[in-house]
Amino acid sequence: MTAASGWDVVLWGVLPYLAIAVLVVGTWWRYRYDRFGWTTRSSQLYESRLLRVGSPLFHFGILVVIVGHAAGLLVPASWTEALGISEDVYHGNALFWGLIAGICTLAGLALLIYRRRTTGPVFMATTRNDKAMYVVLVAAIVLGLWTTVVALAAGHQAHDYRETVSPWFRSLFVLQPDVTAMAAAPIQFHVHVLVGLLLFTIWPFTRLVHAFTAPVHYLFRPYIVYRSRDVRPRAGTRPERPGWAGTGTFDREAR
Repeated sequence: MTAASGWDVVLWGVLPYLAIAVLVVGTWWRYRYDRFGWTTRSSQLYESRLLRVGSPLFHFGILVVIVGHAAGLLVPASWTEALGISEDVYHGNALFWGLIAGICTLAGLALLIYRRRTTGPVFMATTRNDKAMYVVLVAAIVLGLWTTVVALAAGHQAHDYRETVSPWFRSLFVLQPDVTAMAAAPIQFHVHVLVGLLLFTIWPFTRLVHAFTAPVHYLFRPYIVYRSRDVRPRAGTRPERPGWAGTGTFDREAR
């Protein structure tokens, strides 16, 4: 590997930490001062036909993309080899599922953007912030597909990102960024990572912030009991039972 230049130090040794700092501080600030804005601003009320197709396609696709990135960047090659997974099998599966997930994500996002542009009330509710977010998100997905297509075209001569990008990514967590490793990666990986860092930088200030909110309380809340307001028995029927109610509640209401 060649020695890293001053620009490499800035791009791969300083910029990632700045992006992480903005992501963490920006998310805290958004939650602290803009809780009412912490939402996707759902527009299902205005149009649901395209949303029923585009939203699941995008969300399931992006979920596979995230899992694939996590496995490729965080799991060293020695671990998969220890499990009996050869490099050819690993990269073949990564390229196959990565290509499918990327296409699904891009197709779902294209449907959502088309819906937002062609549905009047939805377009009226679209802010400049939303438009900028869509541009960066599309760029990140397209560049990810670009790296996949280049790898498929190169075949066995494809660049092994687990020898450059992955070690650099893991080195960030121990505060010793391997700038030289990242500098040795091809240009398509450099551009993809830079756009990814930009996406994480703007994340807290867009509707994407809702991804950090998991409705865990839904798993533990009691079920909702519906009961009639009319407590007087109708002719030919017996009085309704109160269902899930505290002792004496029905009597007090009847009185």
